[in-house]
Amino acid sequence: MKKISRLLTALSVAALLVCMTAASAFAMSNGTGVIDYENSKVTATGIGVAPPTAVSETQRRALARRAAQGDAYRQLVETIKGVDVTSDSTVELMMTTQDVVKTHVAATVKGARVVSVNYTSDGGCELTMEVPMFGVTNSVASAVMEKPAVKETFPEPVASVAPSAPTSVSVNVTVGQGTTTPSATTPSTQPSVTQPTKPTGSSAAAAPVGSAVGGYTGLIVDCRGLGLKPVMSPVIKNANGQAIYGYKNLDYDKVVSNGMAGYTTDMGRATRAGSNPLVVKAVSLDNHNGNPVISVADANRVLIENGATGFLDKTNVVFVR
Repeated sequence: MKKISRLLTALSVAALLVCMTAASAFAMSNGTGVIDYENSKVTATGIGVAPPTAVSETQRRALARRAAQGDAYRQLVETIKGVDVTSDSTVELMMTTQDVVKTHVAATVKGARVVSVNYTSDGGCELTMEVPMFGVTNSVASAVMEKPAVKETFPEPVASVAPSAPTSVSVNVTVGQGTTTPSATTPSTQPSVTQPTKPTGSSAAAAPVGSAVGGYTGLIVDCRGLGLKPVMSPVIKNANGQAIYGYKNLDYDKVVSNGMAGYTTDMGRATRAGSNPLVVKAVSLDNHNGNPVISVADANRVLIENGATGFLDKTNVVFVR
């Protein structure tokens, strides 16, 4: 019976992964459940059967569901352990070294949402549960991400390197009618900002007068062809190795609630970056392929434009793989 149960669980996970990958190229299975970085959720399916002592169909279904839910809880814990928090740290590693994280993860799993229940013809039950990766409460982020002691300011642009010419795309997604093809725009079509000021609540320095194009709603980092690994807390670095965007630069509550960046394989779905995002190309990846590296000139442009509109502070960042 145990072998059959394990086989059914494996088949259910495989079927769930096939369904999810149809909509997300960032859905990954670790053998027990699915981690979907694009849609920011962790899902697992439990299998349960009623004991032979059940005396009625109602009791058999109730006991089968209870067993399936207990199995789903176990699968969720194992799946969440495989979530990459940073490029070199998983939830499992954090649970091993910090008892408080282990306790928080257990509480998060207990609050998981049931998304589907199916009863099989032989009296078994398949029950799928889901935990969001981000959210103020009962999320993976709220369980594992510790609030920094100090919020760090964004660095200044490298003075010896001229910022790159800005490039943007028009992102326009119409619900129910598909996604339009993004079109590139040249710097000349963008409004000129002559006296940019520091955005309210931003940890960025104000953009130097006359240097920002302005009007950018977010940032898209094009990582296609590099093998980017999705993580919960990525860092963007310049080619000198300097971090220009990281967890410690941002408002803690916003990071836990929204995450630091979105992941997609389609520019047209990069709506998190708004309708007029600044686009830069990653030149390489750092630290186990989890952190995009961009040129110093592009990094300077990002920092200057963020000083004008504060899109990094709003976590309006998308990585395209």
